Amino acid sequence: MSLLIHLTYFSRSPLFSSLQPQAVVFFFNGSLSDLKEEDSSPRITLSEGPNIIGRGNVSIADKRLSRKHISITVSSSGSVSLSVEGTNPVVIRCSGDGERKKVKPREEVLVSNDDLIELIPGHHFFKLVLLPAENRGSHERAAKKARKDDAHDDDVEAIRRFVPPNEKLPSTFRLLSVNGLPDWANTSCVSINDVIEGDVVAAILSNYMVDVDWLMSACPKLANISQVMVIHGEGDGRQEYIQRKKPANWSLHKPRLPISFGTHHSKAIFLVYPRGVRVVVHTANLIHVDWNNKSQGLWMQDFPWKDDDNKDPPKCCGFEGDLIDYLNVLKWPEFTASLPGRGNVKINAAFFKKFDYSNATVRLIASVPGYHTGLNLKKWGHMKLRSILQECIFDREFRRSPLVYQFSSLGSLDEKWLAEFRDSLSCGITEDKTPLGPGDPLIIWPTVEDVRCSLEGYAAGNAIPSPLKNVEKPFLRKYWAKWKADHSARSRAMPHIKTFTRYSDQKLAWFLLTSSNLSKAAWGALQKNNSQLMIRSYELGVLFLSSPIKTQVCDFSCTEDNTSTMKAKQETKDEVVKERSKLVTMTWQGDKDSPEIISLPIPYQLPPKPYSPEDVPWSWDRGYSKKDVYGQVWPR
Repeated sequence: MSLLIHLTYFSRSPLFSSLQPQAVVFFFNGSLSDLKEEDSSPRITLSEGPNIIGRGNVSIADKRLSRKHISITVSSSGSVSLSVEGTNPVVIRCSGDGERKKVKPREEVLVSNDDLIELIPGHHFFKLVLLPAENRGSHERAAKKARKDDAHDDDVEAIRRFVPPNEKLPSTFRLLSVNGLPDWANTSCVSINDVIEGDVVAAILSNYMVDVDWLMSACPKLANISQVMVIHGEGDGRQEYIQRKKPANWSLHKPRLPISFGTHHSKAIFLVYPRGVRVVVHTANLIHVDWNNKSQGLWMQDFPWKDDDNKDPPKCCGFEGDLIDYLNVLKWPEFTASLPGRGNVKINAAFFKKFDYSNATVRLIASVPGYHTGLNLKKWGHMKLRSILQECIFDREFRRSPLVYQFSSLGSLDEKWLAEFRDSLSCGITEDKTPLGPGDPLIIWPTVEDVRCSLEGYAAGNAIPSPLKNVEKPFLRKYWAKWKADHSARSRAMPHIKTFTRYSDQKLAWFLLTSSNLSKAAWGALQKNNSQLMIRSYELGVLFLSSPIKTQVCDFSCTEDNTSTMKAKQETKDEVVKERSKLVTMTWQGDKDSPEIISLPIPYQLPPKPYSPEDVPWSWDRGYSKKDVYGQVWPR
């Protein structure tokens, strides 16, 4: 059988004796006896057996609510029981006599039609409605479809089981650890000391913002590396401060910005070791809040030195070409580092050709400022992504499948450019040469309520810096979708991560982790009858694609002795099998141990949930008088 639970959401105000609505679900006047259901009231359909309701079913953060707050069990005979799973009591208001009964944790009671359930006494009301028998069939079908569409909800703590084996680590990415979350929420997550480790000989840190004081305290190893080059995007005043505060072994470089309103926004780390090089691409500024309080992503892979004695050296692969092209544009002042067994070497863009990238598991998608024409037209920005996807073959299930744009700053956009951008992200063909066709995009963007109730309160809005004039353009309304991240425990850790993807259920055609926000400055805009791409800023991202599975996987590490692994790899270097890897989310329900499955820790819900009429997208130049979790208003 099926039931409906109708959610009504009220809280007590000290200014009123009655209950005041926080969100329009039921229209309510006077006492609870006057509660009226409207046609627009949302309904949560329950299936036979246990059904969990908790923190994720209410729109306002409340620390008193558990993720699994109550369990409502529907029996085949039609009886309904409620048990309290959380740590706080629940109140049942009986529909017959109006009596309120408190149910303590681990207690179980029977509930009846039209009973009201208060998840916290006086707050978060649910009403139980038994359906007439003639209506049950259609709602059971709806419930079945909902369970299929929302399979990810069956695994609300999916990150607890995201523990990829070492050989798969370069093929996935990881989230950064977030302070204040339970330990399980940071499973397989990383901090800056998990990245900058071992006997580093030279380091290049590429970023937008750099806090020297925090960086040195968070990663003391940087003081012992003989040469550190910091490529940044800070303004002149901040650059002077860094120059005064930096250790003697640091050098600074701000790349040239030939077009106004551009920035150096790329976030990457290049670490040179005696055994090879580590390439890291991530989304966090080198500041405390980015590495501790926000949802962020990071990819890294180690690469060995090329064998100088090899008569058949590895050919330049796509990743190497991507990397060297990008580094050449940065034009940092070359410096000298002393490498064990190799003597003094000059660290410039050409130096990075000395490493073997043939086992790279991603492609690099970079943006560099300029007016790009001819062969350079498809080398950068969204045209680079378009050119790679055009050469890819995807499963038929991705034909016209949807797109997701998720980022932390929104540029001044127009519908023409959004169509241009969608054209690039919709490229690709199936095995029968049929184009995938355009996908419908959704934009995942925090609401005002998300920011207000976040781990940082309104302060989190400083890192979501989009003005009202950009956010509230009417044509954007149809694109907005919620930042919902229960399965990664990051619903309250506001996103600074930037991701773009094409998906079908919990499978991914491709996935991009990048520094690029949704803006023409970051991705470029076509000009002159599509013969020129104008880009203002430097950006860098990694593109995950399905790829052939090699019979012998290389798990080379710059920080571990793995000579035997490398030898075995070289002997079977060209052996491949016909199977290709498949990209899936953490909440995919298949066999994640299968060799072809690459699980990516997408922190947000797929499919995304569109905004409700009551949701308001965050913009940082609007005033908000409702106090946040720290009792603050915005602006302070």
